[in-house]
Amino acid sequence: MTKTLVIAEKPSVAQDIVRALTPAYGKFDKHEDHFENEQFVVTSAVGHLVEIQAPEEFDVKRGKWSFANLPVIPPRFDLKPVDKTKSRLNAVVKQAKRKDVTQLINACDAGREGELIFRLIEQYAGGAKGGLGKPIQRLWLQSMTPQAIREGFEKLRSEQQMQGLADAARSRSEADWLVGINGTRAMTAFNSRDGGFFLTTVGRVQTPTLSLVVDREDKIRKFVSRDYWEVHGTFDAHAGQYLGKWFNPQWKKTEDAEAKADRVWSAAEAQAIAAAVRGKPATVTEESKPTTQASPLLFDLTSLQREANGKFGFSAKTTLALAQSLYERHKALTYPRTDSRALPEDYVPVAKQTFEMLAHSGMRHLEPFAQQAIGAGYVRPSKRIFDNSKVSDHFAIIPTTQAPSGLSEAEQKLYDLVVRRFMAVFFPSAEYQVTTRISKVEQHSFKTEGKVLVKPGWLAIYGKEAANEVEDAKEGDKGQPLVAVQPGEQPRTSDAQPKGLKTKPPARYSEATLLGAMESAGKQIDDEELRSAMQEKGLGTPATRAAIIEGLLTEKYMLREGRELIPTAKAFQLMTLLRGLEVDELCRADLTGEWEYKLSQMEKGALSRAAFMQEIAAMTERMVKKAKEYDRDTIPGDYATLATPCPNCGGIVKENYRRYACTGVHGTSEGCGFSFTKSPAGRTFETAEAEQLLRDRRIGPLEGFRSKAGWPFVAEVGIVRDEEAGNFKLEFDFGDDKDEESGEIVDFSHQQSLGACPKCGAPVFEHGANYVCAKAVPTPQQAVPSCDFKSGQIILQQPIEREQMGKLLATGKTDLLEKFVSNRTRRAFKAFLVWDKEAGKVNFEFEQRESKYPARKTAAAKTGAAGAARTSAAAKKAPAAKKAPAAKKTAARKPAAANYRPDAALAAVIGDGAVARTEVVKKVWDYVKAHNLQDPKDKRVIVADAKLLPVFGKDRINMFELTGIVGQHLHSQGEA
Repeated sequence: MTKTLVIAEKPSVAQDIVRALTPAYGKFDKHEDHFENEQFVVTSAVGHLVEIQAPEEFDVKRGKWSFANLPVIPPRFDLKPVDKTKSRLNAVVKQAKRKDVTQLINACDAGREGELIFRLIEQYAGGAKGGLGKPIQRLWLQSMTPQAIREGFEKLRSEQQMQGLADAARSRSEADWLVGINGTRAMTAFNSRDGGFFLTTVGRVQTPTLSLVVDREDKIRKFVSRDYWEVHGTFDAHAGQYLGKWFNPQWKKTEDAEAKADRVWSAAEAQAIAAAVRGKPATVTEESKPTTQASPLLFDLTSLQREANGKFGFSAKTTLALAQSLYERHKALTYPRTDSRALPEDYVPVAKQTFEMLAHSGMRHLEPFAQQAIGAGYVRPSKRIFDNSKVSDHFAIIPTTQAPSGLSEAEQKLYDLVVRRFMAVFFPSAEYQVTTRISKVEQHSFKTEGKVLVKPGWLAIYGKEAANEVEDAKEGDKGQPLVAVQPGEQPRTSDAQPKGLKTKPPARYSEATLLGAMESAGKQIDDEELRSAMQEKGLGTPATRAAIIEGLLTEKYMLREGRELIPTAKAFQLMTLLRGLEVDELCRADLTGEWEYKLSQMEKGALSRAAFMQEIAAMTERMVKKAKEYDRDTIPGDYATLATPCPNCGGIVKENYRRYACTGVHGTSEGCGFSFTKSPAGRTFETAEAEQLLRDRRIGPLEGFRSKAGWPFVAEVGIVRDEEAGNFKLEFDFGDDKDEESGEIVDFSHQQSLGACPKCGAPVFEHGANYVCAKAVPTPQQAVPSCDFKSGQIILQQPIEREQMGKLLATGKTDLLEKFVSNRTRRAFKAFLVWDKEAGKVNFEFEQRESKYPARKTAAAKTGAAGAARTSAAAKKAPAAKKAPAAKKTAARKPAAANYRPDAALAAVIGDGAVARTEVVKKVWDYVKAHNLQDPKDKRVIVADAKLLPVFGKDRINMFELTGIVGQHLHSQGEA
């Protein structure tokens, strides 16, 4: 008997399909990597199992990243397994090749990536002939409820129907490979011409997105604030007071974007207006009219990510993960990776069923509104909501007919956000009465606007949150309640005051605003309907935008500070290079948006795959050619001048594309020859860092350096005298490990110990780039070391703060640390550091997570943490790591003995009495939080109050100084 193989994208989806099909097609038997009954075999991938690569004869190895081997434009693409999922790929291919399997169903996620995942697996399974040759059908699921899955199997799509999407998926993948590989290698080769290895990653969508952020930051840096004034008047009517703001009725828009009708550009003019109207009667004219406000449209993924970022601070990546969990695991939301904000026209009955579910869901705050919608018949056909022309492969994100349970707090927040938006779109518009009042005093006009909510409509669903937005009264702005003015009444201007203000630069991008800019390819479009029309020409797709932003953060092109995204010096340098080389394709968001539009046209069968790929290949060749043939010494750009003079001759030090160089006393000559590279070992100095390095002759330790072999390392950087050259030069300093082995005596008498050595009990101190036992180095007390305990201050790019090392020494374990980066896989991971008594060293311990699969050992876990620190601090390629025993859980320790007493200053903060050293920092932190003493702009800074000032000895300290400072105020019980 022949069977049909169903390939899902993830194991959980395969299980859902099996559960949904069982009632109709009979029970499935569970095997190790698939389910099977008489008609179906159901298995799954785990995301991408196969990736494209250039054929061997066209491949360019890492060590040959030079222009001689570029561009790489292979005539075809071979496939290779993704290393970490080879076993899963083999399992899927084994089922696909079964003789009794005569057809396949692609049940991967309904979208471009899901199509690509399946097509590459099917091609790989067919070997050299490039496909199995078995008929293929497509399961297209918008919802993961059992009913939706069964309906999907009744309406399977043909392979021919999906050909456009398959072409677009392959073209996207190959275009990204061509631009990414050639662009990255060409720019890396260009930046590494002076020696070293300066990895410079570029991407078809990533780099234009970065250009948006860099352009915005450039405007902020160049912005010159201007002073302006507003004149605010207070008017006394019989019924009470009201406020008004002066404006010029004859004002018209000009090229000056900062000019507005209510702005005055001189203090004297503002004072004159205020003086002229003060105490005078006003003639009042008033216009009042009703207005309505419709609810926002339903969510697509990008608008949901923007809303969640603005309301909850969720990153785009977090929102996508939560929405995917609500769709896949809880079956509570429809498919989230959508760019549509409408529903199909035949979805009205489903919407009614969804309201029925919400009316009995147990969500007490929303049940009454669901019942109101059902009772009043709000759910009815409307082109604003149900429109087939606005539904592509997917429709808007809405709740399913299945009520969820067991949601996490974050999942509940996001679900609530979607449910409210879904309900609101069916409710009537909010109705307002908007009143515009003009109070004319002498020849001057003052405007007052009032907005009164008459019928809340959909706003009732949002309750106080929406009401607060409406009633947030500001001087002269919409929202303030207006007192009545009788016909013929002339209110007196009881007061008028000029208010001095400054123009503000544009705001930095947050993830919410950057997602909006990506959606419209950088064009500033506020209108929701118009932005929707621009979506097809956006940067990336809703499903990929979160990953693009995260990639820019990972590559250190951007930093996330609070909710702001700030480009680094590395980002500015890349944009300077691309613009200097005139590689516009990678700088212009709108041009890349056009390519995204062409991919969407290809999905619809309106553009050939060959034409698109030819355009991408031509752009790739041009990009490499521009970089290869550039023959000038520097790239034109906007460069900084440092304040610190040249250490060699006192001349002016200026930035150029590659270096900071002396330009002589007048800043116009070649100078004395002193210079240092802007990007040593692939890490670009921020201007402030370069200034500090020149001023202090030392900076660091800094992260982000890479050796010639591409290995990351951490080091201090210094400017030192080179006697042979008769000038100064830049030099790496990898810490004082050399001093530990030199036999020189080390004096720890001025340091506060972090705790007792777990090997011998002697005190542990900071020394060079490590934390070391006092008996591990020569000291005045012991000339010959007798212990070997040492642990790095930075391990696999994760800084180990004093507080954490103190915790490890006291309890055997740090907190969960989140920024380790594996040397082998280059992936970030989280772990605890623990003292592994059996191995005799600091090791990793990973979070215990509930899983039916055994935990997989990682490369990081196989290497002792102290050894990992040494590999990260080496500028040359590290030797192969030796296997160490797996990290062990340490037994719970007894509470530390209360054998210290605080001095009078510290006792005023934490109380008198004996304490354990480990308790002290916690008690101080409790005091800091209880009295709100963290700097609101930088939570790492503690601001001293009257009690903490005698302890700190200064007004402010960094949190990492705390352990050392309080230690100076502790005495052991045996001390006087």
